[in-house]
Amino acid sequence: MGFINDAKAQEAGKRAREAYTNGDYVLVYKFIEANTSSKATAPMTGIADQIQAVESNGWMLSNMAAAEGKALTGERVALICLFRRRS
Repeated sequence: MGFINDAKAQEAGKRAREAYTNGDYVLVYKFIEANTSSKATAPMTGIADQIQAVESNGWMLSNMAAAEGKALTGERVALICLFRRRS
């Protein structure tokens, strides 16, 4: 995992722990990944690492929506993920 992806996964894990500690039952999280070619099929390892960081803190991915856009810095993929607490 690269430095940026590692930092994003650590932040996602931290936020997931805080929400769990606060007693929240739903966590909605936005993940953004730079994409070198949106038309290519490939693993999104940075996103996978971040989702795993959230799930390792007692959450389970329930739903996900994706959107693609072009910012000034290039193409981006945004995933909006709905997590629910594990029983």
